Amino acid sequence: MGTLSGALAVALGALGADDGAVAITANNIANVQTPGYSREQVNLAQNPPVQLGALQFGTGVSLEQTTHVRDTLLDFRLDQENQTASQLSAFLGPMNQVQTLFNEASGSGLQAPLTSFFNSFQQLSDNPSSSALREGVITSGQNLASSIRQDASNLQSLQGSADLGVQQSITQINTLTSEIASLNVQISGLVGAGQDAGTFIDQRTQLVQQLSGLIGISQTPAQNDSLTLSAANGQSLVVAGQSFALTTQINPQTGFHDVFAQDTDITSAITGGALAGQIQVRDQEIPSILSKLDTFSSGLASAVNAQSRAGFDANGNPGVNFFAIPATTSGAASSISVAISNPDLVAASSDGSIGSNGNAQALANLQNQTIVAGQTPANYYDGLVFQIGNDVSQANAEQTSVGLVQQQLQNQQGSISGVSLDEEAVNLIRYQSAYQASANVVSVINSLLSTVINMDTVLP
Repeated sequence: MGTLSGALAVALGALGADDGAVAITANNIANVQTPGYSREQVNLAQNPPVQLGALQFGTGVSLEQTTHVRDTLLDFRLDQENQTASQLSAFLGPMNQVQTLFNEASGSGLQAPLTSFFNSFQQLSDNPSSSALREGVITSGQNLASSIRQDASNLQSLQGSADLGVQQSITQINTLTSEIASLNVQISGLVGAGQDAGTFIDQRTQLVQQLSGLIGISQTPAQNDSLTLSAANGQSLVVAGQSFALTTQINPQTGFHDVFAQDTDITSAITGGALAGQIQVRDQEIPSILSKLDTFSSGLASAVNAQSRAGFDANGNPGVNFFAIPATTSGAASSISVAISNPDLVAASSDGSIGSNGNAQALANLQNQTIVAGQTPANYYDGLVFQIGNDVSQANAEQTSVGLVQQQLQNQQGSISGVSLDEEAVNLIRYQSAYQASANVVSVINSLLSTVINMDTVLP
């Protein structure tokens, strides 16, 4: 009787363990498409045996606490690659638009209006008394100035969009750090109580991955599976259950938002993530392009103005400035315009006579002179276009390289933490079969116990 009762306890224990194993397997299958889910591993353990005299009897099996299969180091490496990939993506977004502004192949750059401007002086030199050709010079100058101003305006607009992106990224970062801190509390509580916190760790891993896509972070494990996060410069973002919000303040010199962590300006120290890419475009790349566009505009306009003042207009009067530009180079591209509207004021003559074309020819020849930072206007502009194309090309190449590394790491992570439907199907059949076998054992033992009980009843 006692042996049968012991065997029944073993069988019932196996039923419970196999039932739990089936439930865990079913949960894995249900979450096969859940982002960030790490598969649960069934942990079956042999119960301690009992000793009866010289005999030792097994007491069956039990289902221990499940574990989520994950590789923390692999997760960390993925977060690092995610930081770089997100930075490049945030950089390339506006820079591809910048490249479109100076796309000479599609005719959207300055080369065409620049060539047309100098050609108009060449045409005027063939017939300096033509009012129509003088009007053409003014029109081509206005077209060139308008194109330059439009490019400057578009660059400033992209710069403003990048600044807006910085503000939005800060809001998202603060939301994520707050949620991670909250999960830290739940995870530490469960781990401290000896319970499984795998589901919450999965959720936190997903949030950390999203956070790494916004800003470069460093991670430090803490007590009870808590996680400490800090920005690249060491400023704390999350410590245990507390998060530290980032803030922004307008820089009076630039008009854009600087990033502060606990009253410390960390704008220039931010590396990795979309925030770093947005700041790079806003504070480095576009200002560099605008500065060169200012230099181009100022050099070109100053040289044309100087040559125009060296000639004479249609009325024999000394020439005046052709372009209107600020006194300093800064802002030249945003404000350049044609200073004259009367065709008679175009200084084509070199000696004051109506038929003279010397100054018109001299103005046309400026296109071959080193009037912009020691280069011809075309060569200087070509250098600007090359810089933009080269920066975009390098970023694209790096993005491709990082993407390949990301894919490789994701494949490794999937092989470790991901759910394989084939493997889970095999496990499901195995645990169901074991459950059915245990149920058969319970049925047999129950029948034997009934027989024994009935035998005791009928015996005298």
